[in-house]
Amino acid sequence: MSTADFAGLVECTRSLTDGRDTSVSLVRASLERIAATQDTINAFRCVRAEAALREAEEADRRLAAGERLPLLGVPIAVKDDTDVAGLPTRFGCDGEDQPKSADGELVRRLRAAGAVIVGKTNACELGQWPFTEGAFGATRNPWNTAHSPGGSSGGSAAAVAAGLVPAAVGSDGGGSIRIPAAWTHLVGIKPQRGRVSLHPYTDAFHGLTVNGPLARTVADAALLLDVLAGAHPTDVSRPAPIDASAACRREPGRLRIAVAWRPPLTLTGTRVHRDVRRAVAGIAETLARLGHHVEEARPRYGLIGLSFVPRAAAGVTDAAARHAVPHLLDPRTRSTVRTGRRLGGRVLGIARGREPRQHRRIGGIYDTYDVVLTPTTAVPPPRVGDFDGLSAWRTDTAMVAACPYAWPWNALGWPAVNVPAGLTPDGLPVGAQLLGPDSGEELLISLAAQLEAELRWSRLHPALGSTGRTPVEQ
Repeated sequence: MSTADFAGLVECTRSLTDGRDTSVSLVRASLERIAATQDTINAFRCVRAEAALREAEEADRRLAAGERLPLLGVPIAVKDDTDVAGLPTRFGCDGEDQPKSADGELVRRLRAAGAVIVGKTNACELGQWPFTEGAFGATRNPWNTAHSPGGSSGGSAAAVAAGLVPAAVGSDGGGSIRIPAAWTHLVGIKPQRGRVSLHPYTDAFHGLTVNGPLARTVADAALLLDVLAGAHPTDVSRPAPIDASAACRREPGRLRIAVAWRPPLTLTGTRVHRDVRRAVAGIAETLARLGHHVEEARPRYGLIGLSFVPRAAAGVTDAAARHAVPHLLDPRTRSTVRTGRRLGGRVLGIARGREPRQHRRIGGIYDTYDVVLTPTTAVPPPRVGDFDGLSAWRTDTAMVAACPYAWPWNALGWPAVNVPAGLTPDGLPVGAQLLGPDSGEELLISLAAQLEAELRWSRLHPALGSTGRTPVEQ
């Protein structure tokens, strides 16, 4: 693959508007790259090849007639927990399922912006795990196919990192956008709860899950977020509108930034891998060099896990009822479904009811600081198969130890952004997480854009074709 295959969302939009490319050429090239890598990367659960090319032809007619829309003619991928008319929503589950009769609100907004959806990306079963392995095979990391791209939005992340699409949509109920973004050298935005509609699904995973963008640059992620943002009439959460793309172009000002190395209490003996610590410390040093006040501090997490676990387990139980053939589920999923049934009702209500107090306690850090910086994960990308054969308890323990930093902000409903923090000596990506207060996306995006201008991480992309990767500088 050439460096031209890694054109971003903003670049593709400009090339179509300027007449340097056609939608058919971009979509066909995307479909060819997907086909060429499906046996090795396995990023997609299904591909809309014929439909996408027809839609690209229509987009070219509209472009030739002078029509302009934010993503008119640009190929995009969505995760397979998202409804696309004419396709089943499998969400990583084995068994037959009926095609959906209508697009979800997220897809409706993409189509209204002119995007061409080339396919639905692979996900782990019901989005539970930070790896993408299951009924539709293992999705592999384009930087080294022996390793996982993370999960549960691993298919979307791998598709973008491998240059198969310029950007993709993922979902995040405990880090499922940010974790794969960290492990594939991408920008991943977990928006404020309610920023992007989940319709026809309401209160997904009891307020934990949101949808958001995965892209190679902050500007690409911001453009996609602007397209996706907005409420469906039935949505409960309705944060005030933002302009993410405008935030990219603004200086963030001199900020007070807390570096939080200690995660919340997990009882897993979590330790930050030396390569991750070195990379995130490098981000902190860059922020200080850019003029920000940076010092170590820690949010008052308390026992936030007692709020998260019932919501997550009950969410898996709810999702299983919608998507799954019960006897075909992974035994670990069946265990979580049983746990979700036990923790539903009164326990779940208590967990949800604690959120206002958690906002006050944890949010107190923003009385002193503007942004919190943490590692996105505690470790570099694991190898494919590392979680195979583990019991439900051992899987949960292992994944919490590997990824202890992301999930508290899902319980709070507040925004977070992963930024690439560099590569380990073995060439594996790791990430840093910028955590913001209620509806703080614009500040996080502005800061991420400032970091990107300094570090220019989008110049690096994987050299596909072997299991030992040498990054290529663009």
